[in-house]
Amino acid sequence: MARVIFYEKPGCKNNTKQKTLLTAAGHEVIAYNLLTEPWTIERLRSFFGDRPVSEWFNRAAPRVQSGELVPEQVDAETALLLMLKDPLLIRRPLMQVGDRYEVGFDTEKIDAWIGLKPKDATLKEITEKLIEQDLQSCSHKHGHGHHQNEHEPKQGSCNH
Repeated sequence: MARVIFYEKPGCKNNTKQKTLLTAAGHEVIAYNLLTEPWTIERLRSFFGDRPVSEWFNRAAPRVQSGELVPEQVDAETALLLMLKDPLLIRRPLMQVGDRYEVGFDTEKIDAWIGLKPKDATLKEITEKLIEQDLQSCSHKHGHGHHQNEHEPKQGSCNH
C-alpha cells in the first residue's frame, strides 16, 4: 500500500470520493489544501510531467468557464504564474507517491500505478460504485452548482 500525498480543494465532492477510493484500496492518504499550499513554480511544475499545458488547468475554474482564460492559448511559464496567483486554476487532485507526481484522477492510470482494488470484500461495492463515476470532472457541472444569485447560469458556474 502507498502513502499518497493528496492536494485537494477542501469540500470538493469529487476529491472526497477520490480519497475514499484510495483509502478503500488500503492507501494512506495525507490530504493538503491545494488552495493554501505555498507553491513554487518548480514544485507545481513537477506534477504535470509531459502533459500538454491545457491539461494542467481545472476546467471548472471560473476564469476558464467564463472564457477569460483559454488553456489552449497559454504557454507553460504563463500557466504556472497564473496558477500561483489563482490556485483554483490548478487541475485537481495533485498526488505524490514517493518520487512520482501526478495530476487528475484517471482511475485506470492510478490503478496501474498504485492499485485501486479494495483491500477487503466489505469495500468492494463502494469501490465499484466510485470507479463507475466520473471522478475527473467537477460534480456540480450539470445544474447542481453553487449559485450566487438566481440570474447566474447553472451550467459551468461551479467555483470548484
